[in-house]
Formats: sequence, C-alpha cells, structure tokens
Amino acid sequence: MSKLRIGMISLAHGHGFSYLHQLLGNSAVELIGIADEHKPRVQHVLEQHNLPFYADYRDLLALKPDAVVICSENSRHAEHVIAAAQAKAHVLCEKPLGIDVAEMEKMIEVCQENGVQLMTAFPCRYLAAVAQAKQAVDAGEIGSIVAIKGTNRGSLPPGWFLDKSLSGGGALLDHTVHVMDLMNWFTGSTVKEVYAYAATLFHRELDIDDSGMIHVKFDNGVFGVLDTSWSRNSSFPTWGDVTMEIIGTNGVIAIDGLGQVNEVFSEEHGKATWAYWGDNMDEHMVGAFVDALVTQQPVPISGEDGLRSAAVALAGYASVASGQPVNMSKA
Repeated sequence: MSKLRIGMISLAHGHGFSYLHQLLGNSAVELIGIADEHKPRVQHVLEQHNLPFYADYRDLLALKPDAVVICSENSRHAEHVIAAAQAKAHVLCEKPLGIDVAEMEKMIEVCQENGVQLMTAFPCRYLAAVAQAKQAVDAGEIGSIVAIKGTNRGSLPPGWFLDKSLSGGGALLDHTVHVMDLMNWFTGSTVKEVYAYAATLFHRELDIDDSGMIHVKFDNGVFGVLDTSWSRNSSFPTWGDVTMEIIGTNGVIAIDGLGQVNEVFSEEHGKATWAYWGDNMDEHMVGAFVDALVTQQPVPISGEDGLRSAAVALAGYASVASGQPVNMSKA
C-alpha cells in the first residue's frame, strides 16, 4: 500500500514540532515537506530530517498532498484550512479551530463541499487517565453526570499568543478549548449557557487576559466550571495541568491527565522537574488521524467538535463584556 503523503503548514504553534515527530515515526506516512513563512523557526528540523521547505504554503498544496497538518497562528487557521480543502487535502488543524464562529462554520462547509475530512487537534482525549475515565463513565460506574469541575492552568506562552490580532484572545480562549472538548465528549450534550470571568492578574504589563473562569450549563442539565488561567510561574515543574472532577449520581471520578510523572531533582536545572512516563497523547492523536484516512473512516475528533469548544470560549468573552450569562442559541 502506498504511503499517505502529508505536509505541514506552519510550525508557529509549538505543538507542531511534536506532531512532526509523530508523522516521521509513522510507517504509513511520507512527510513531503514543511511550509512556513518564518524559516528560522523550522531550520533545525529541516536540516535534521532533510525535509523540503516552502516559504509559501500554496507551493506545498500544489504538490497535491493527501493531507496537511496545520499549526499556524490561530488567526490563520481559516485561510489555511480552506485552501487545503480546495486542494483536496484532508486536514488536522491545531486548536482552537478558529477565532470566529462564522469562519469555523465556513471551514467545515468548505471541507464537506470538497469531500475532505477536518479533524481538530485535541490530544487530551488520548491521555490514559482521560480514556479510562471515559470508559468508566460510559459503563455507568458513577451513574449520571451531575457536574464537572476542570482545570487547564498553564504558563504564560510566548510570542504571537500575546497578540490578540494573531491569537484571537488570551487564556480564556487558549485554555478553555481542551477541557471544554472533554466536557462535551463526556456529557454527550451541548452547552446552552455560558458565564465567564477574564482579567489580567499575573502579568499586568500585558494587554491580554491571563486568567479566567468559565461556567457552563449543558442542555442535559449538567453544570461545568473550568479554570483556564496562565497561572503557573517559571519555577513550576511543568507548563500546566489538565484535571477534571466528574460528579455523578452514584460516585465521583477524579482525573489528573498529566499525572504520570517522576520528580527529578537536578543541579543542571536548579529546580525540581517532572519527567513524564506512559503513553504519548500526540502519538495516539496523530496515529488516529492517519488510521482514519488509511481505512477511509471518519476522523475521531471532527471540525464540529472544534467549533463547539471554541464557540464556548468566544461566548465567554461576550459574557465578560456584558457581565451577564450568554445564551449559546443567541450568541
């Protein structure tokens, strides 16, 4: 069987380097090149792996790849996804899927019109603790879900993440989408109401929110709350966390998605660090994308999934602006 010819459009988002590594290690994939407007940020991987480089993503798409992985700035996602779909390439797009509901709907529509699949990059579904908890919930081990409390607390990201014109928003957007996707997935329901708080508390020199709390009500009656803050300072052992406490009618499940760590105390680092062990969520996610294309099955995390979680974050900003809950049917 011939290999899937996959290209990468931009490694602006740091997750792209991990996805690149997973593609290189997948025997079903031929990585045909990297397109990036800023060559210095990809120079080392080009040299290390002897990969073709394209300054213009359209030159990469002209090669007619089977699929592309897009890790550009959030504001460029719509442009890149639509261009890839029109080139008949399947897409794995970094989160958040977009920064505007209408543009995300357009991305999904163009992919459907061109017969290509759009998958949103939500690797947290492949964390071992998350996957096992989902199995337990689906098996009815805690009864019906009543409420979910989650955290996705992180460190201050660099560069374009702090430019609203490129990122579309700060911590409330950046760190709502991962765990909100998990809440959507676990409940099997749709958010109907959002109430949020966002501010600049930890890095007051910034003109972007670095802290946030988002509260949601689902159509099926479940309540959720999520801490989205960039509250981890430079002395913390890792960039952040992914946790959920799922309260059911017959029990509770607590998830620490990044809890598979060994504590390391080293003179080299000058502080405690965490060395992760266990399964690699990016490997599983990229592998699932490739497997779906090879077997001609639906991708496991759709563009619609990406839209649903990002729309909640965007409604959160509307709630912050008004000081009131936002009805998602009217957002």
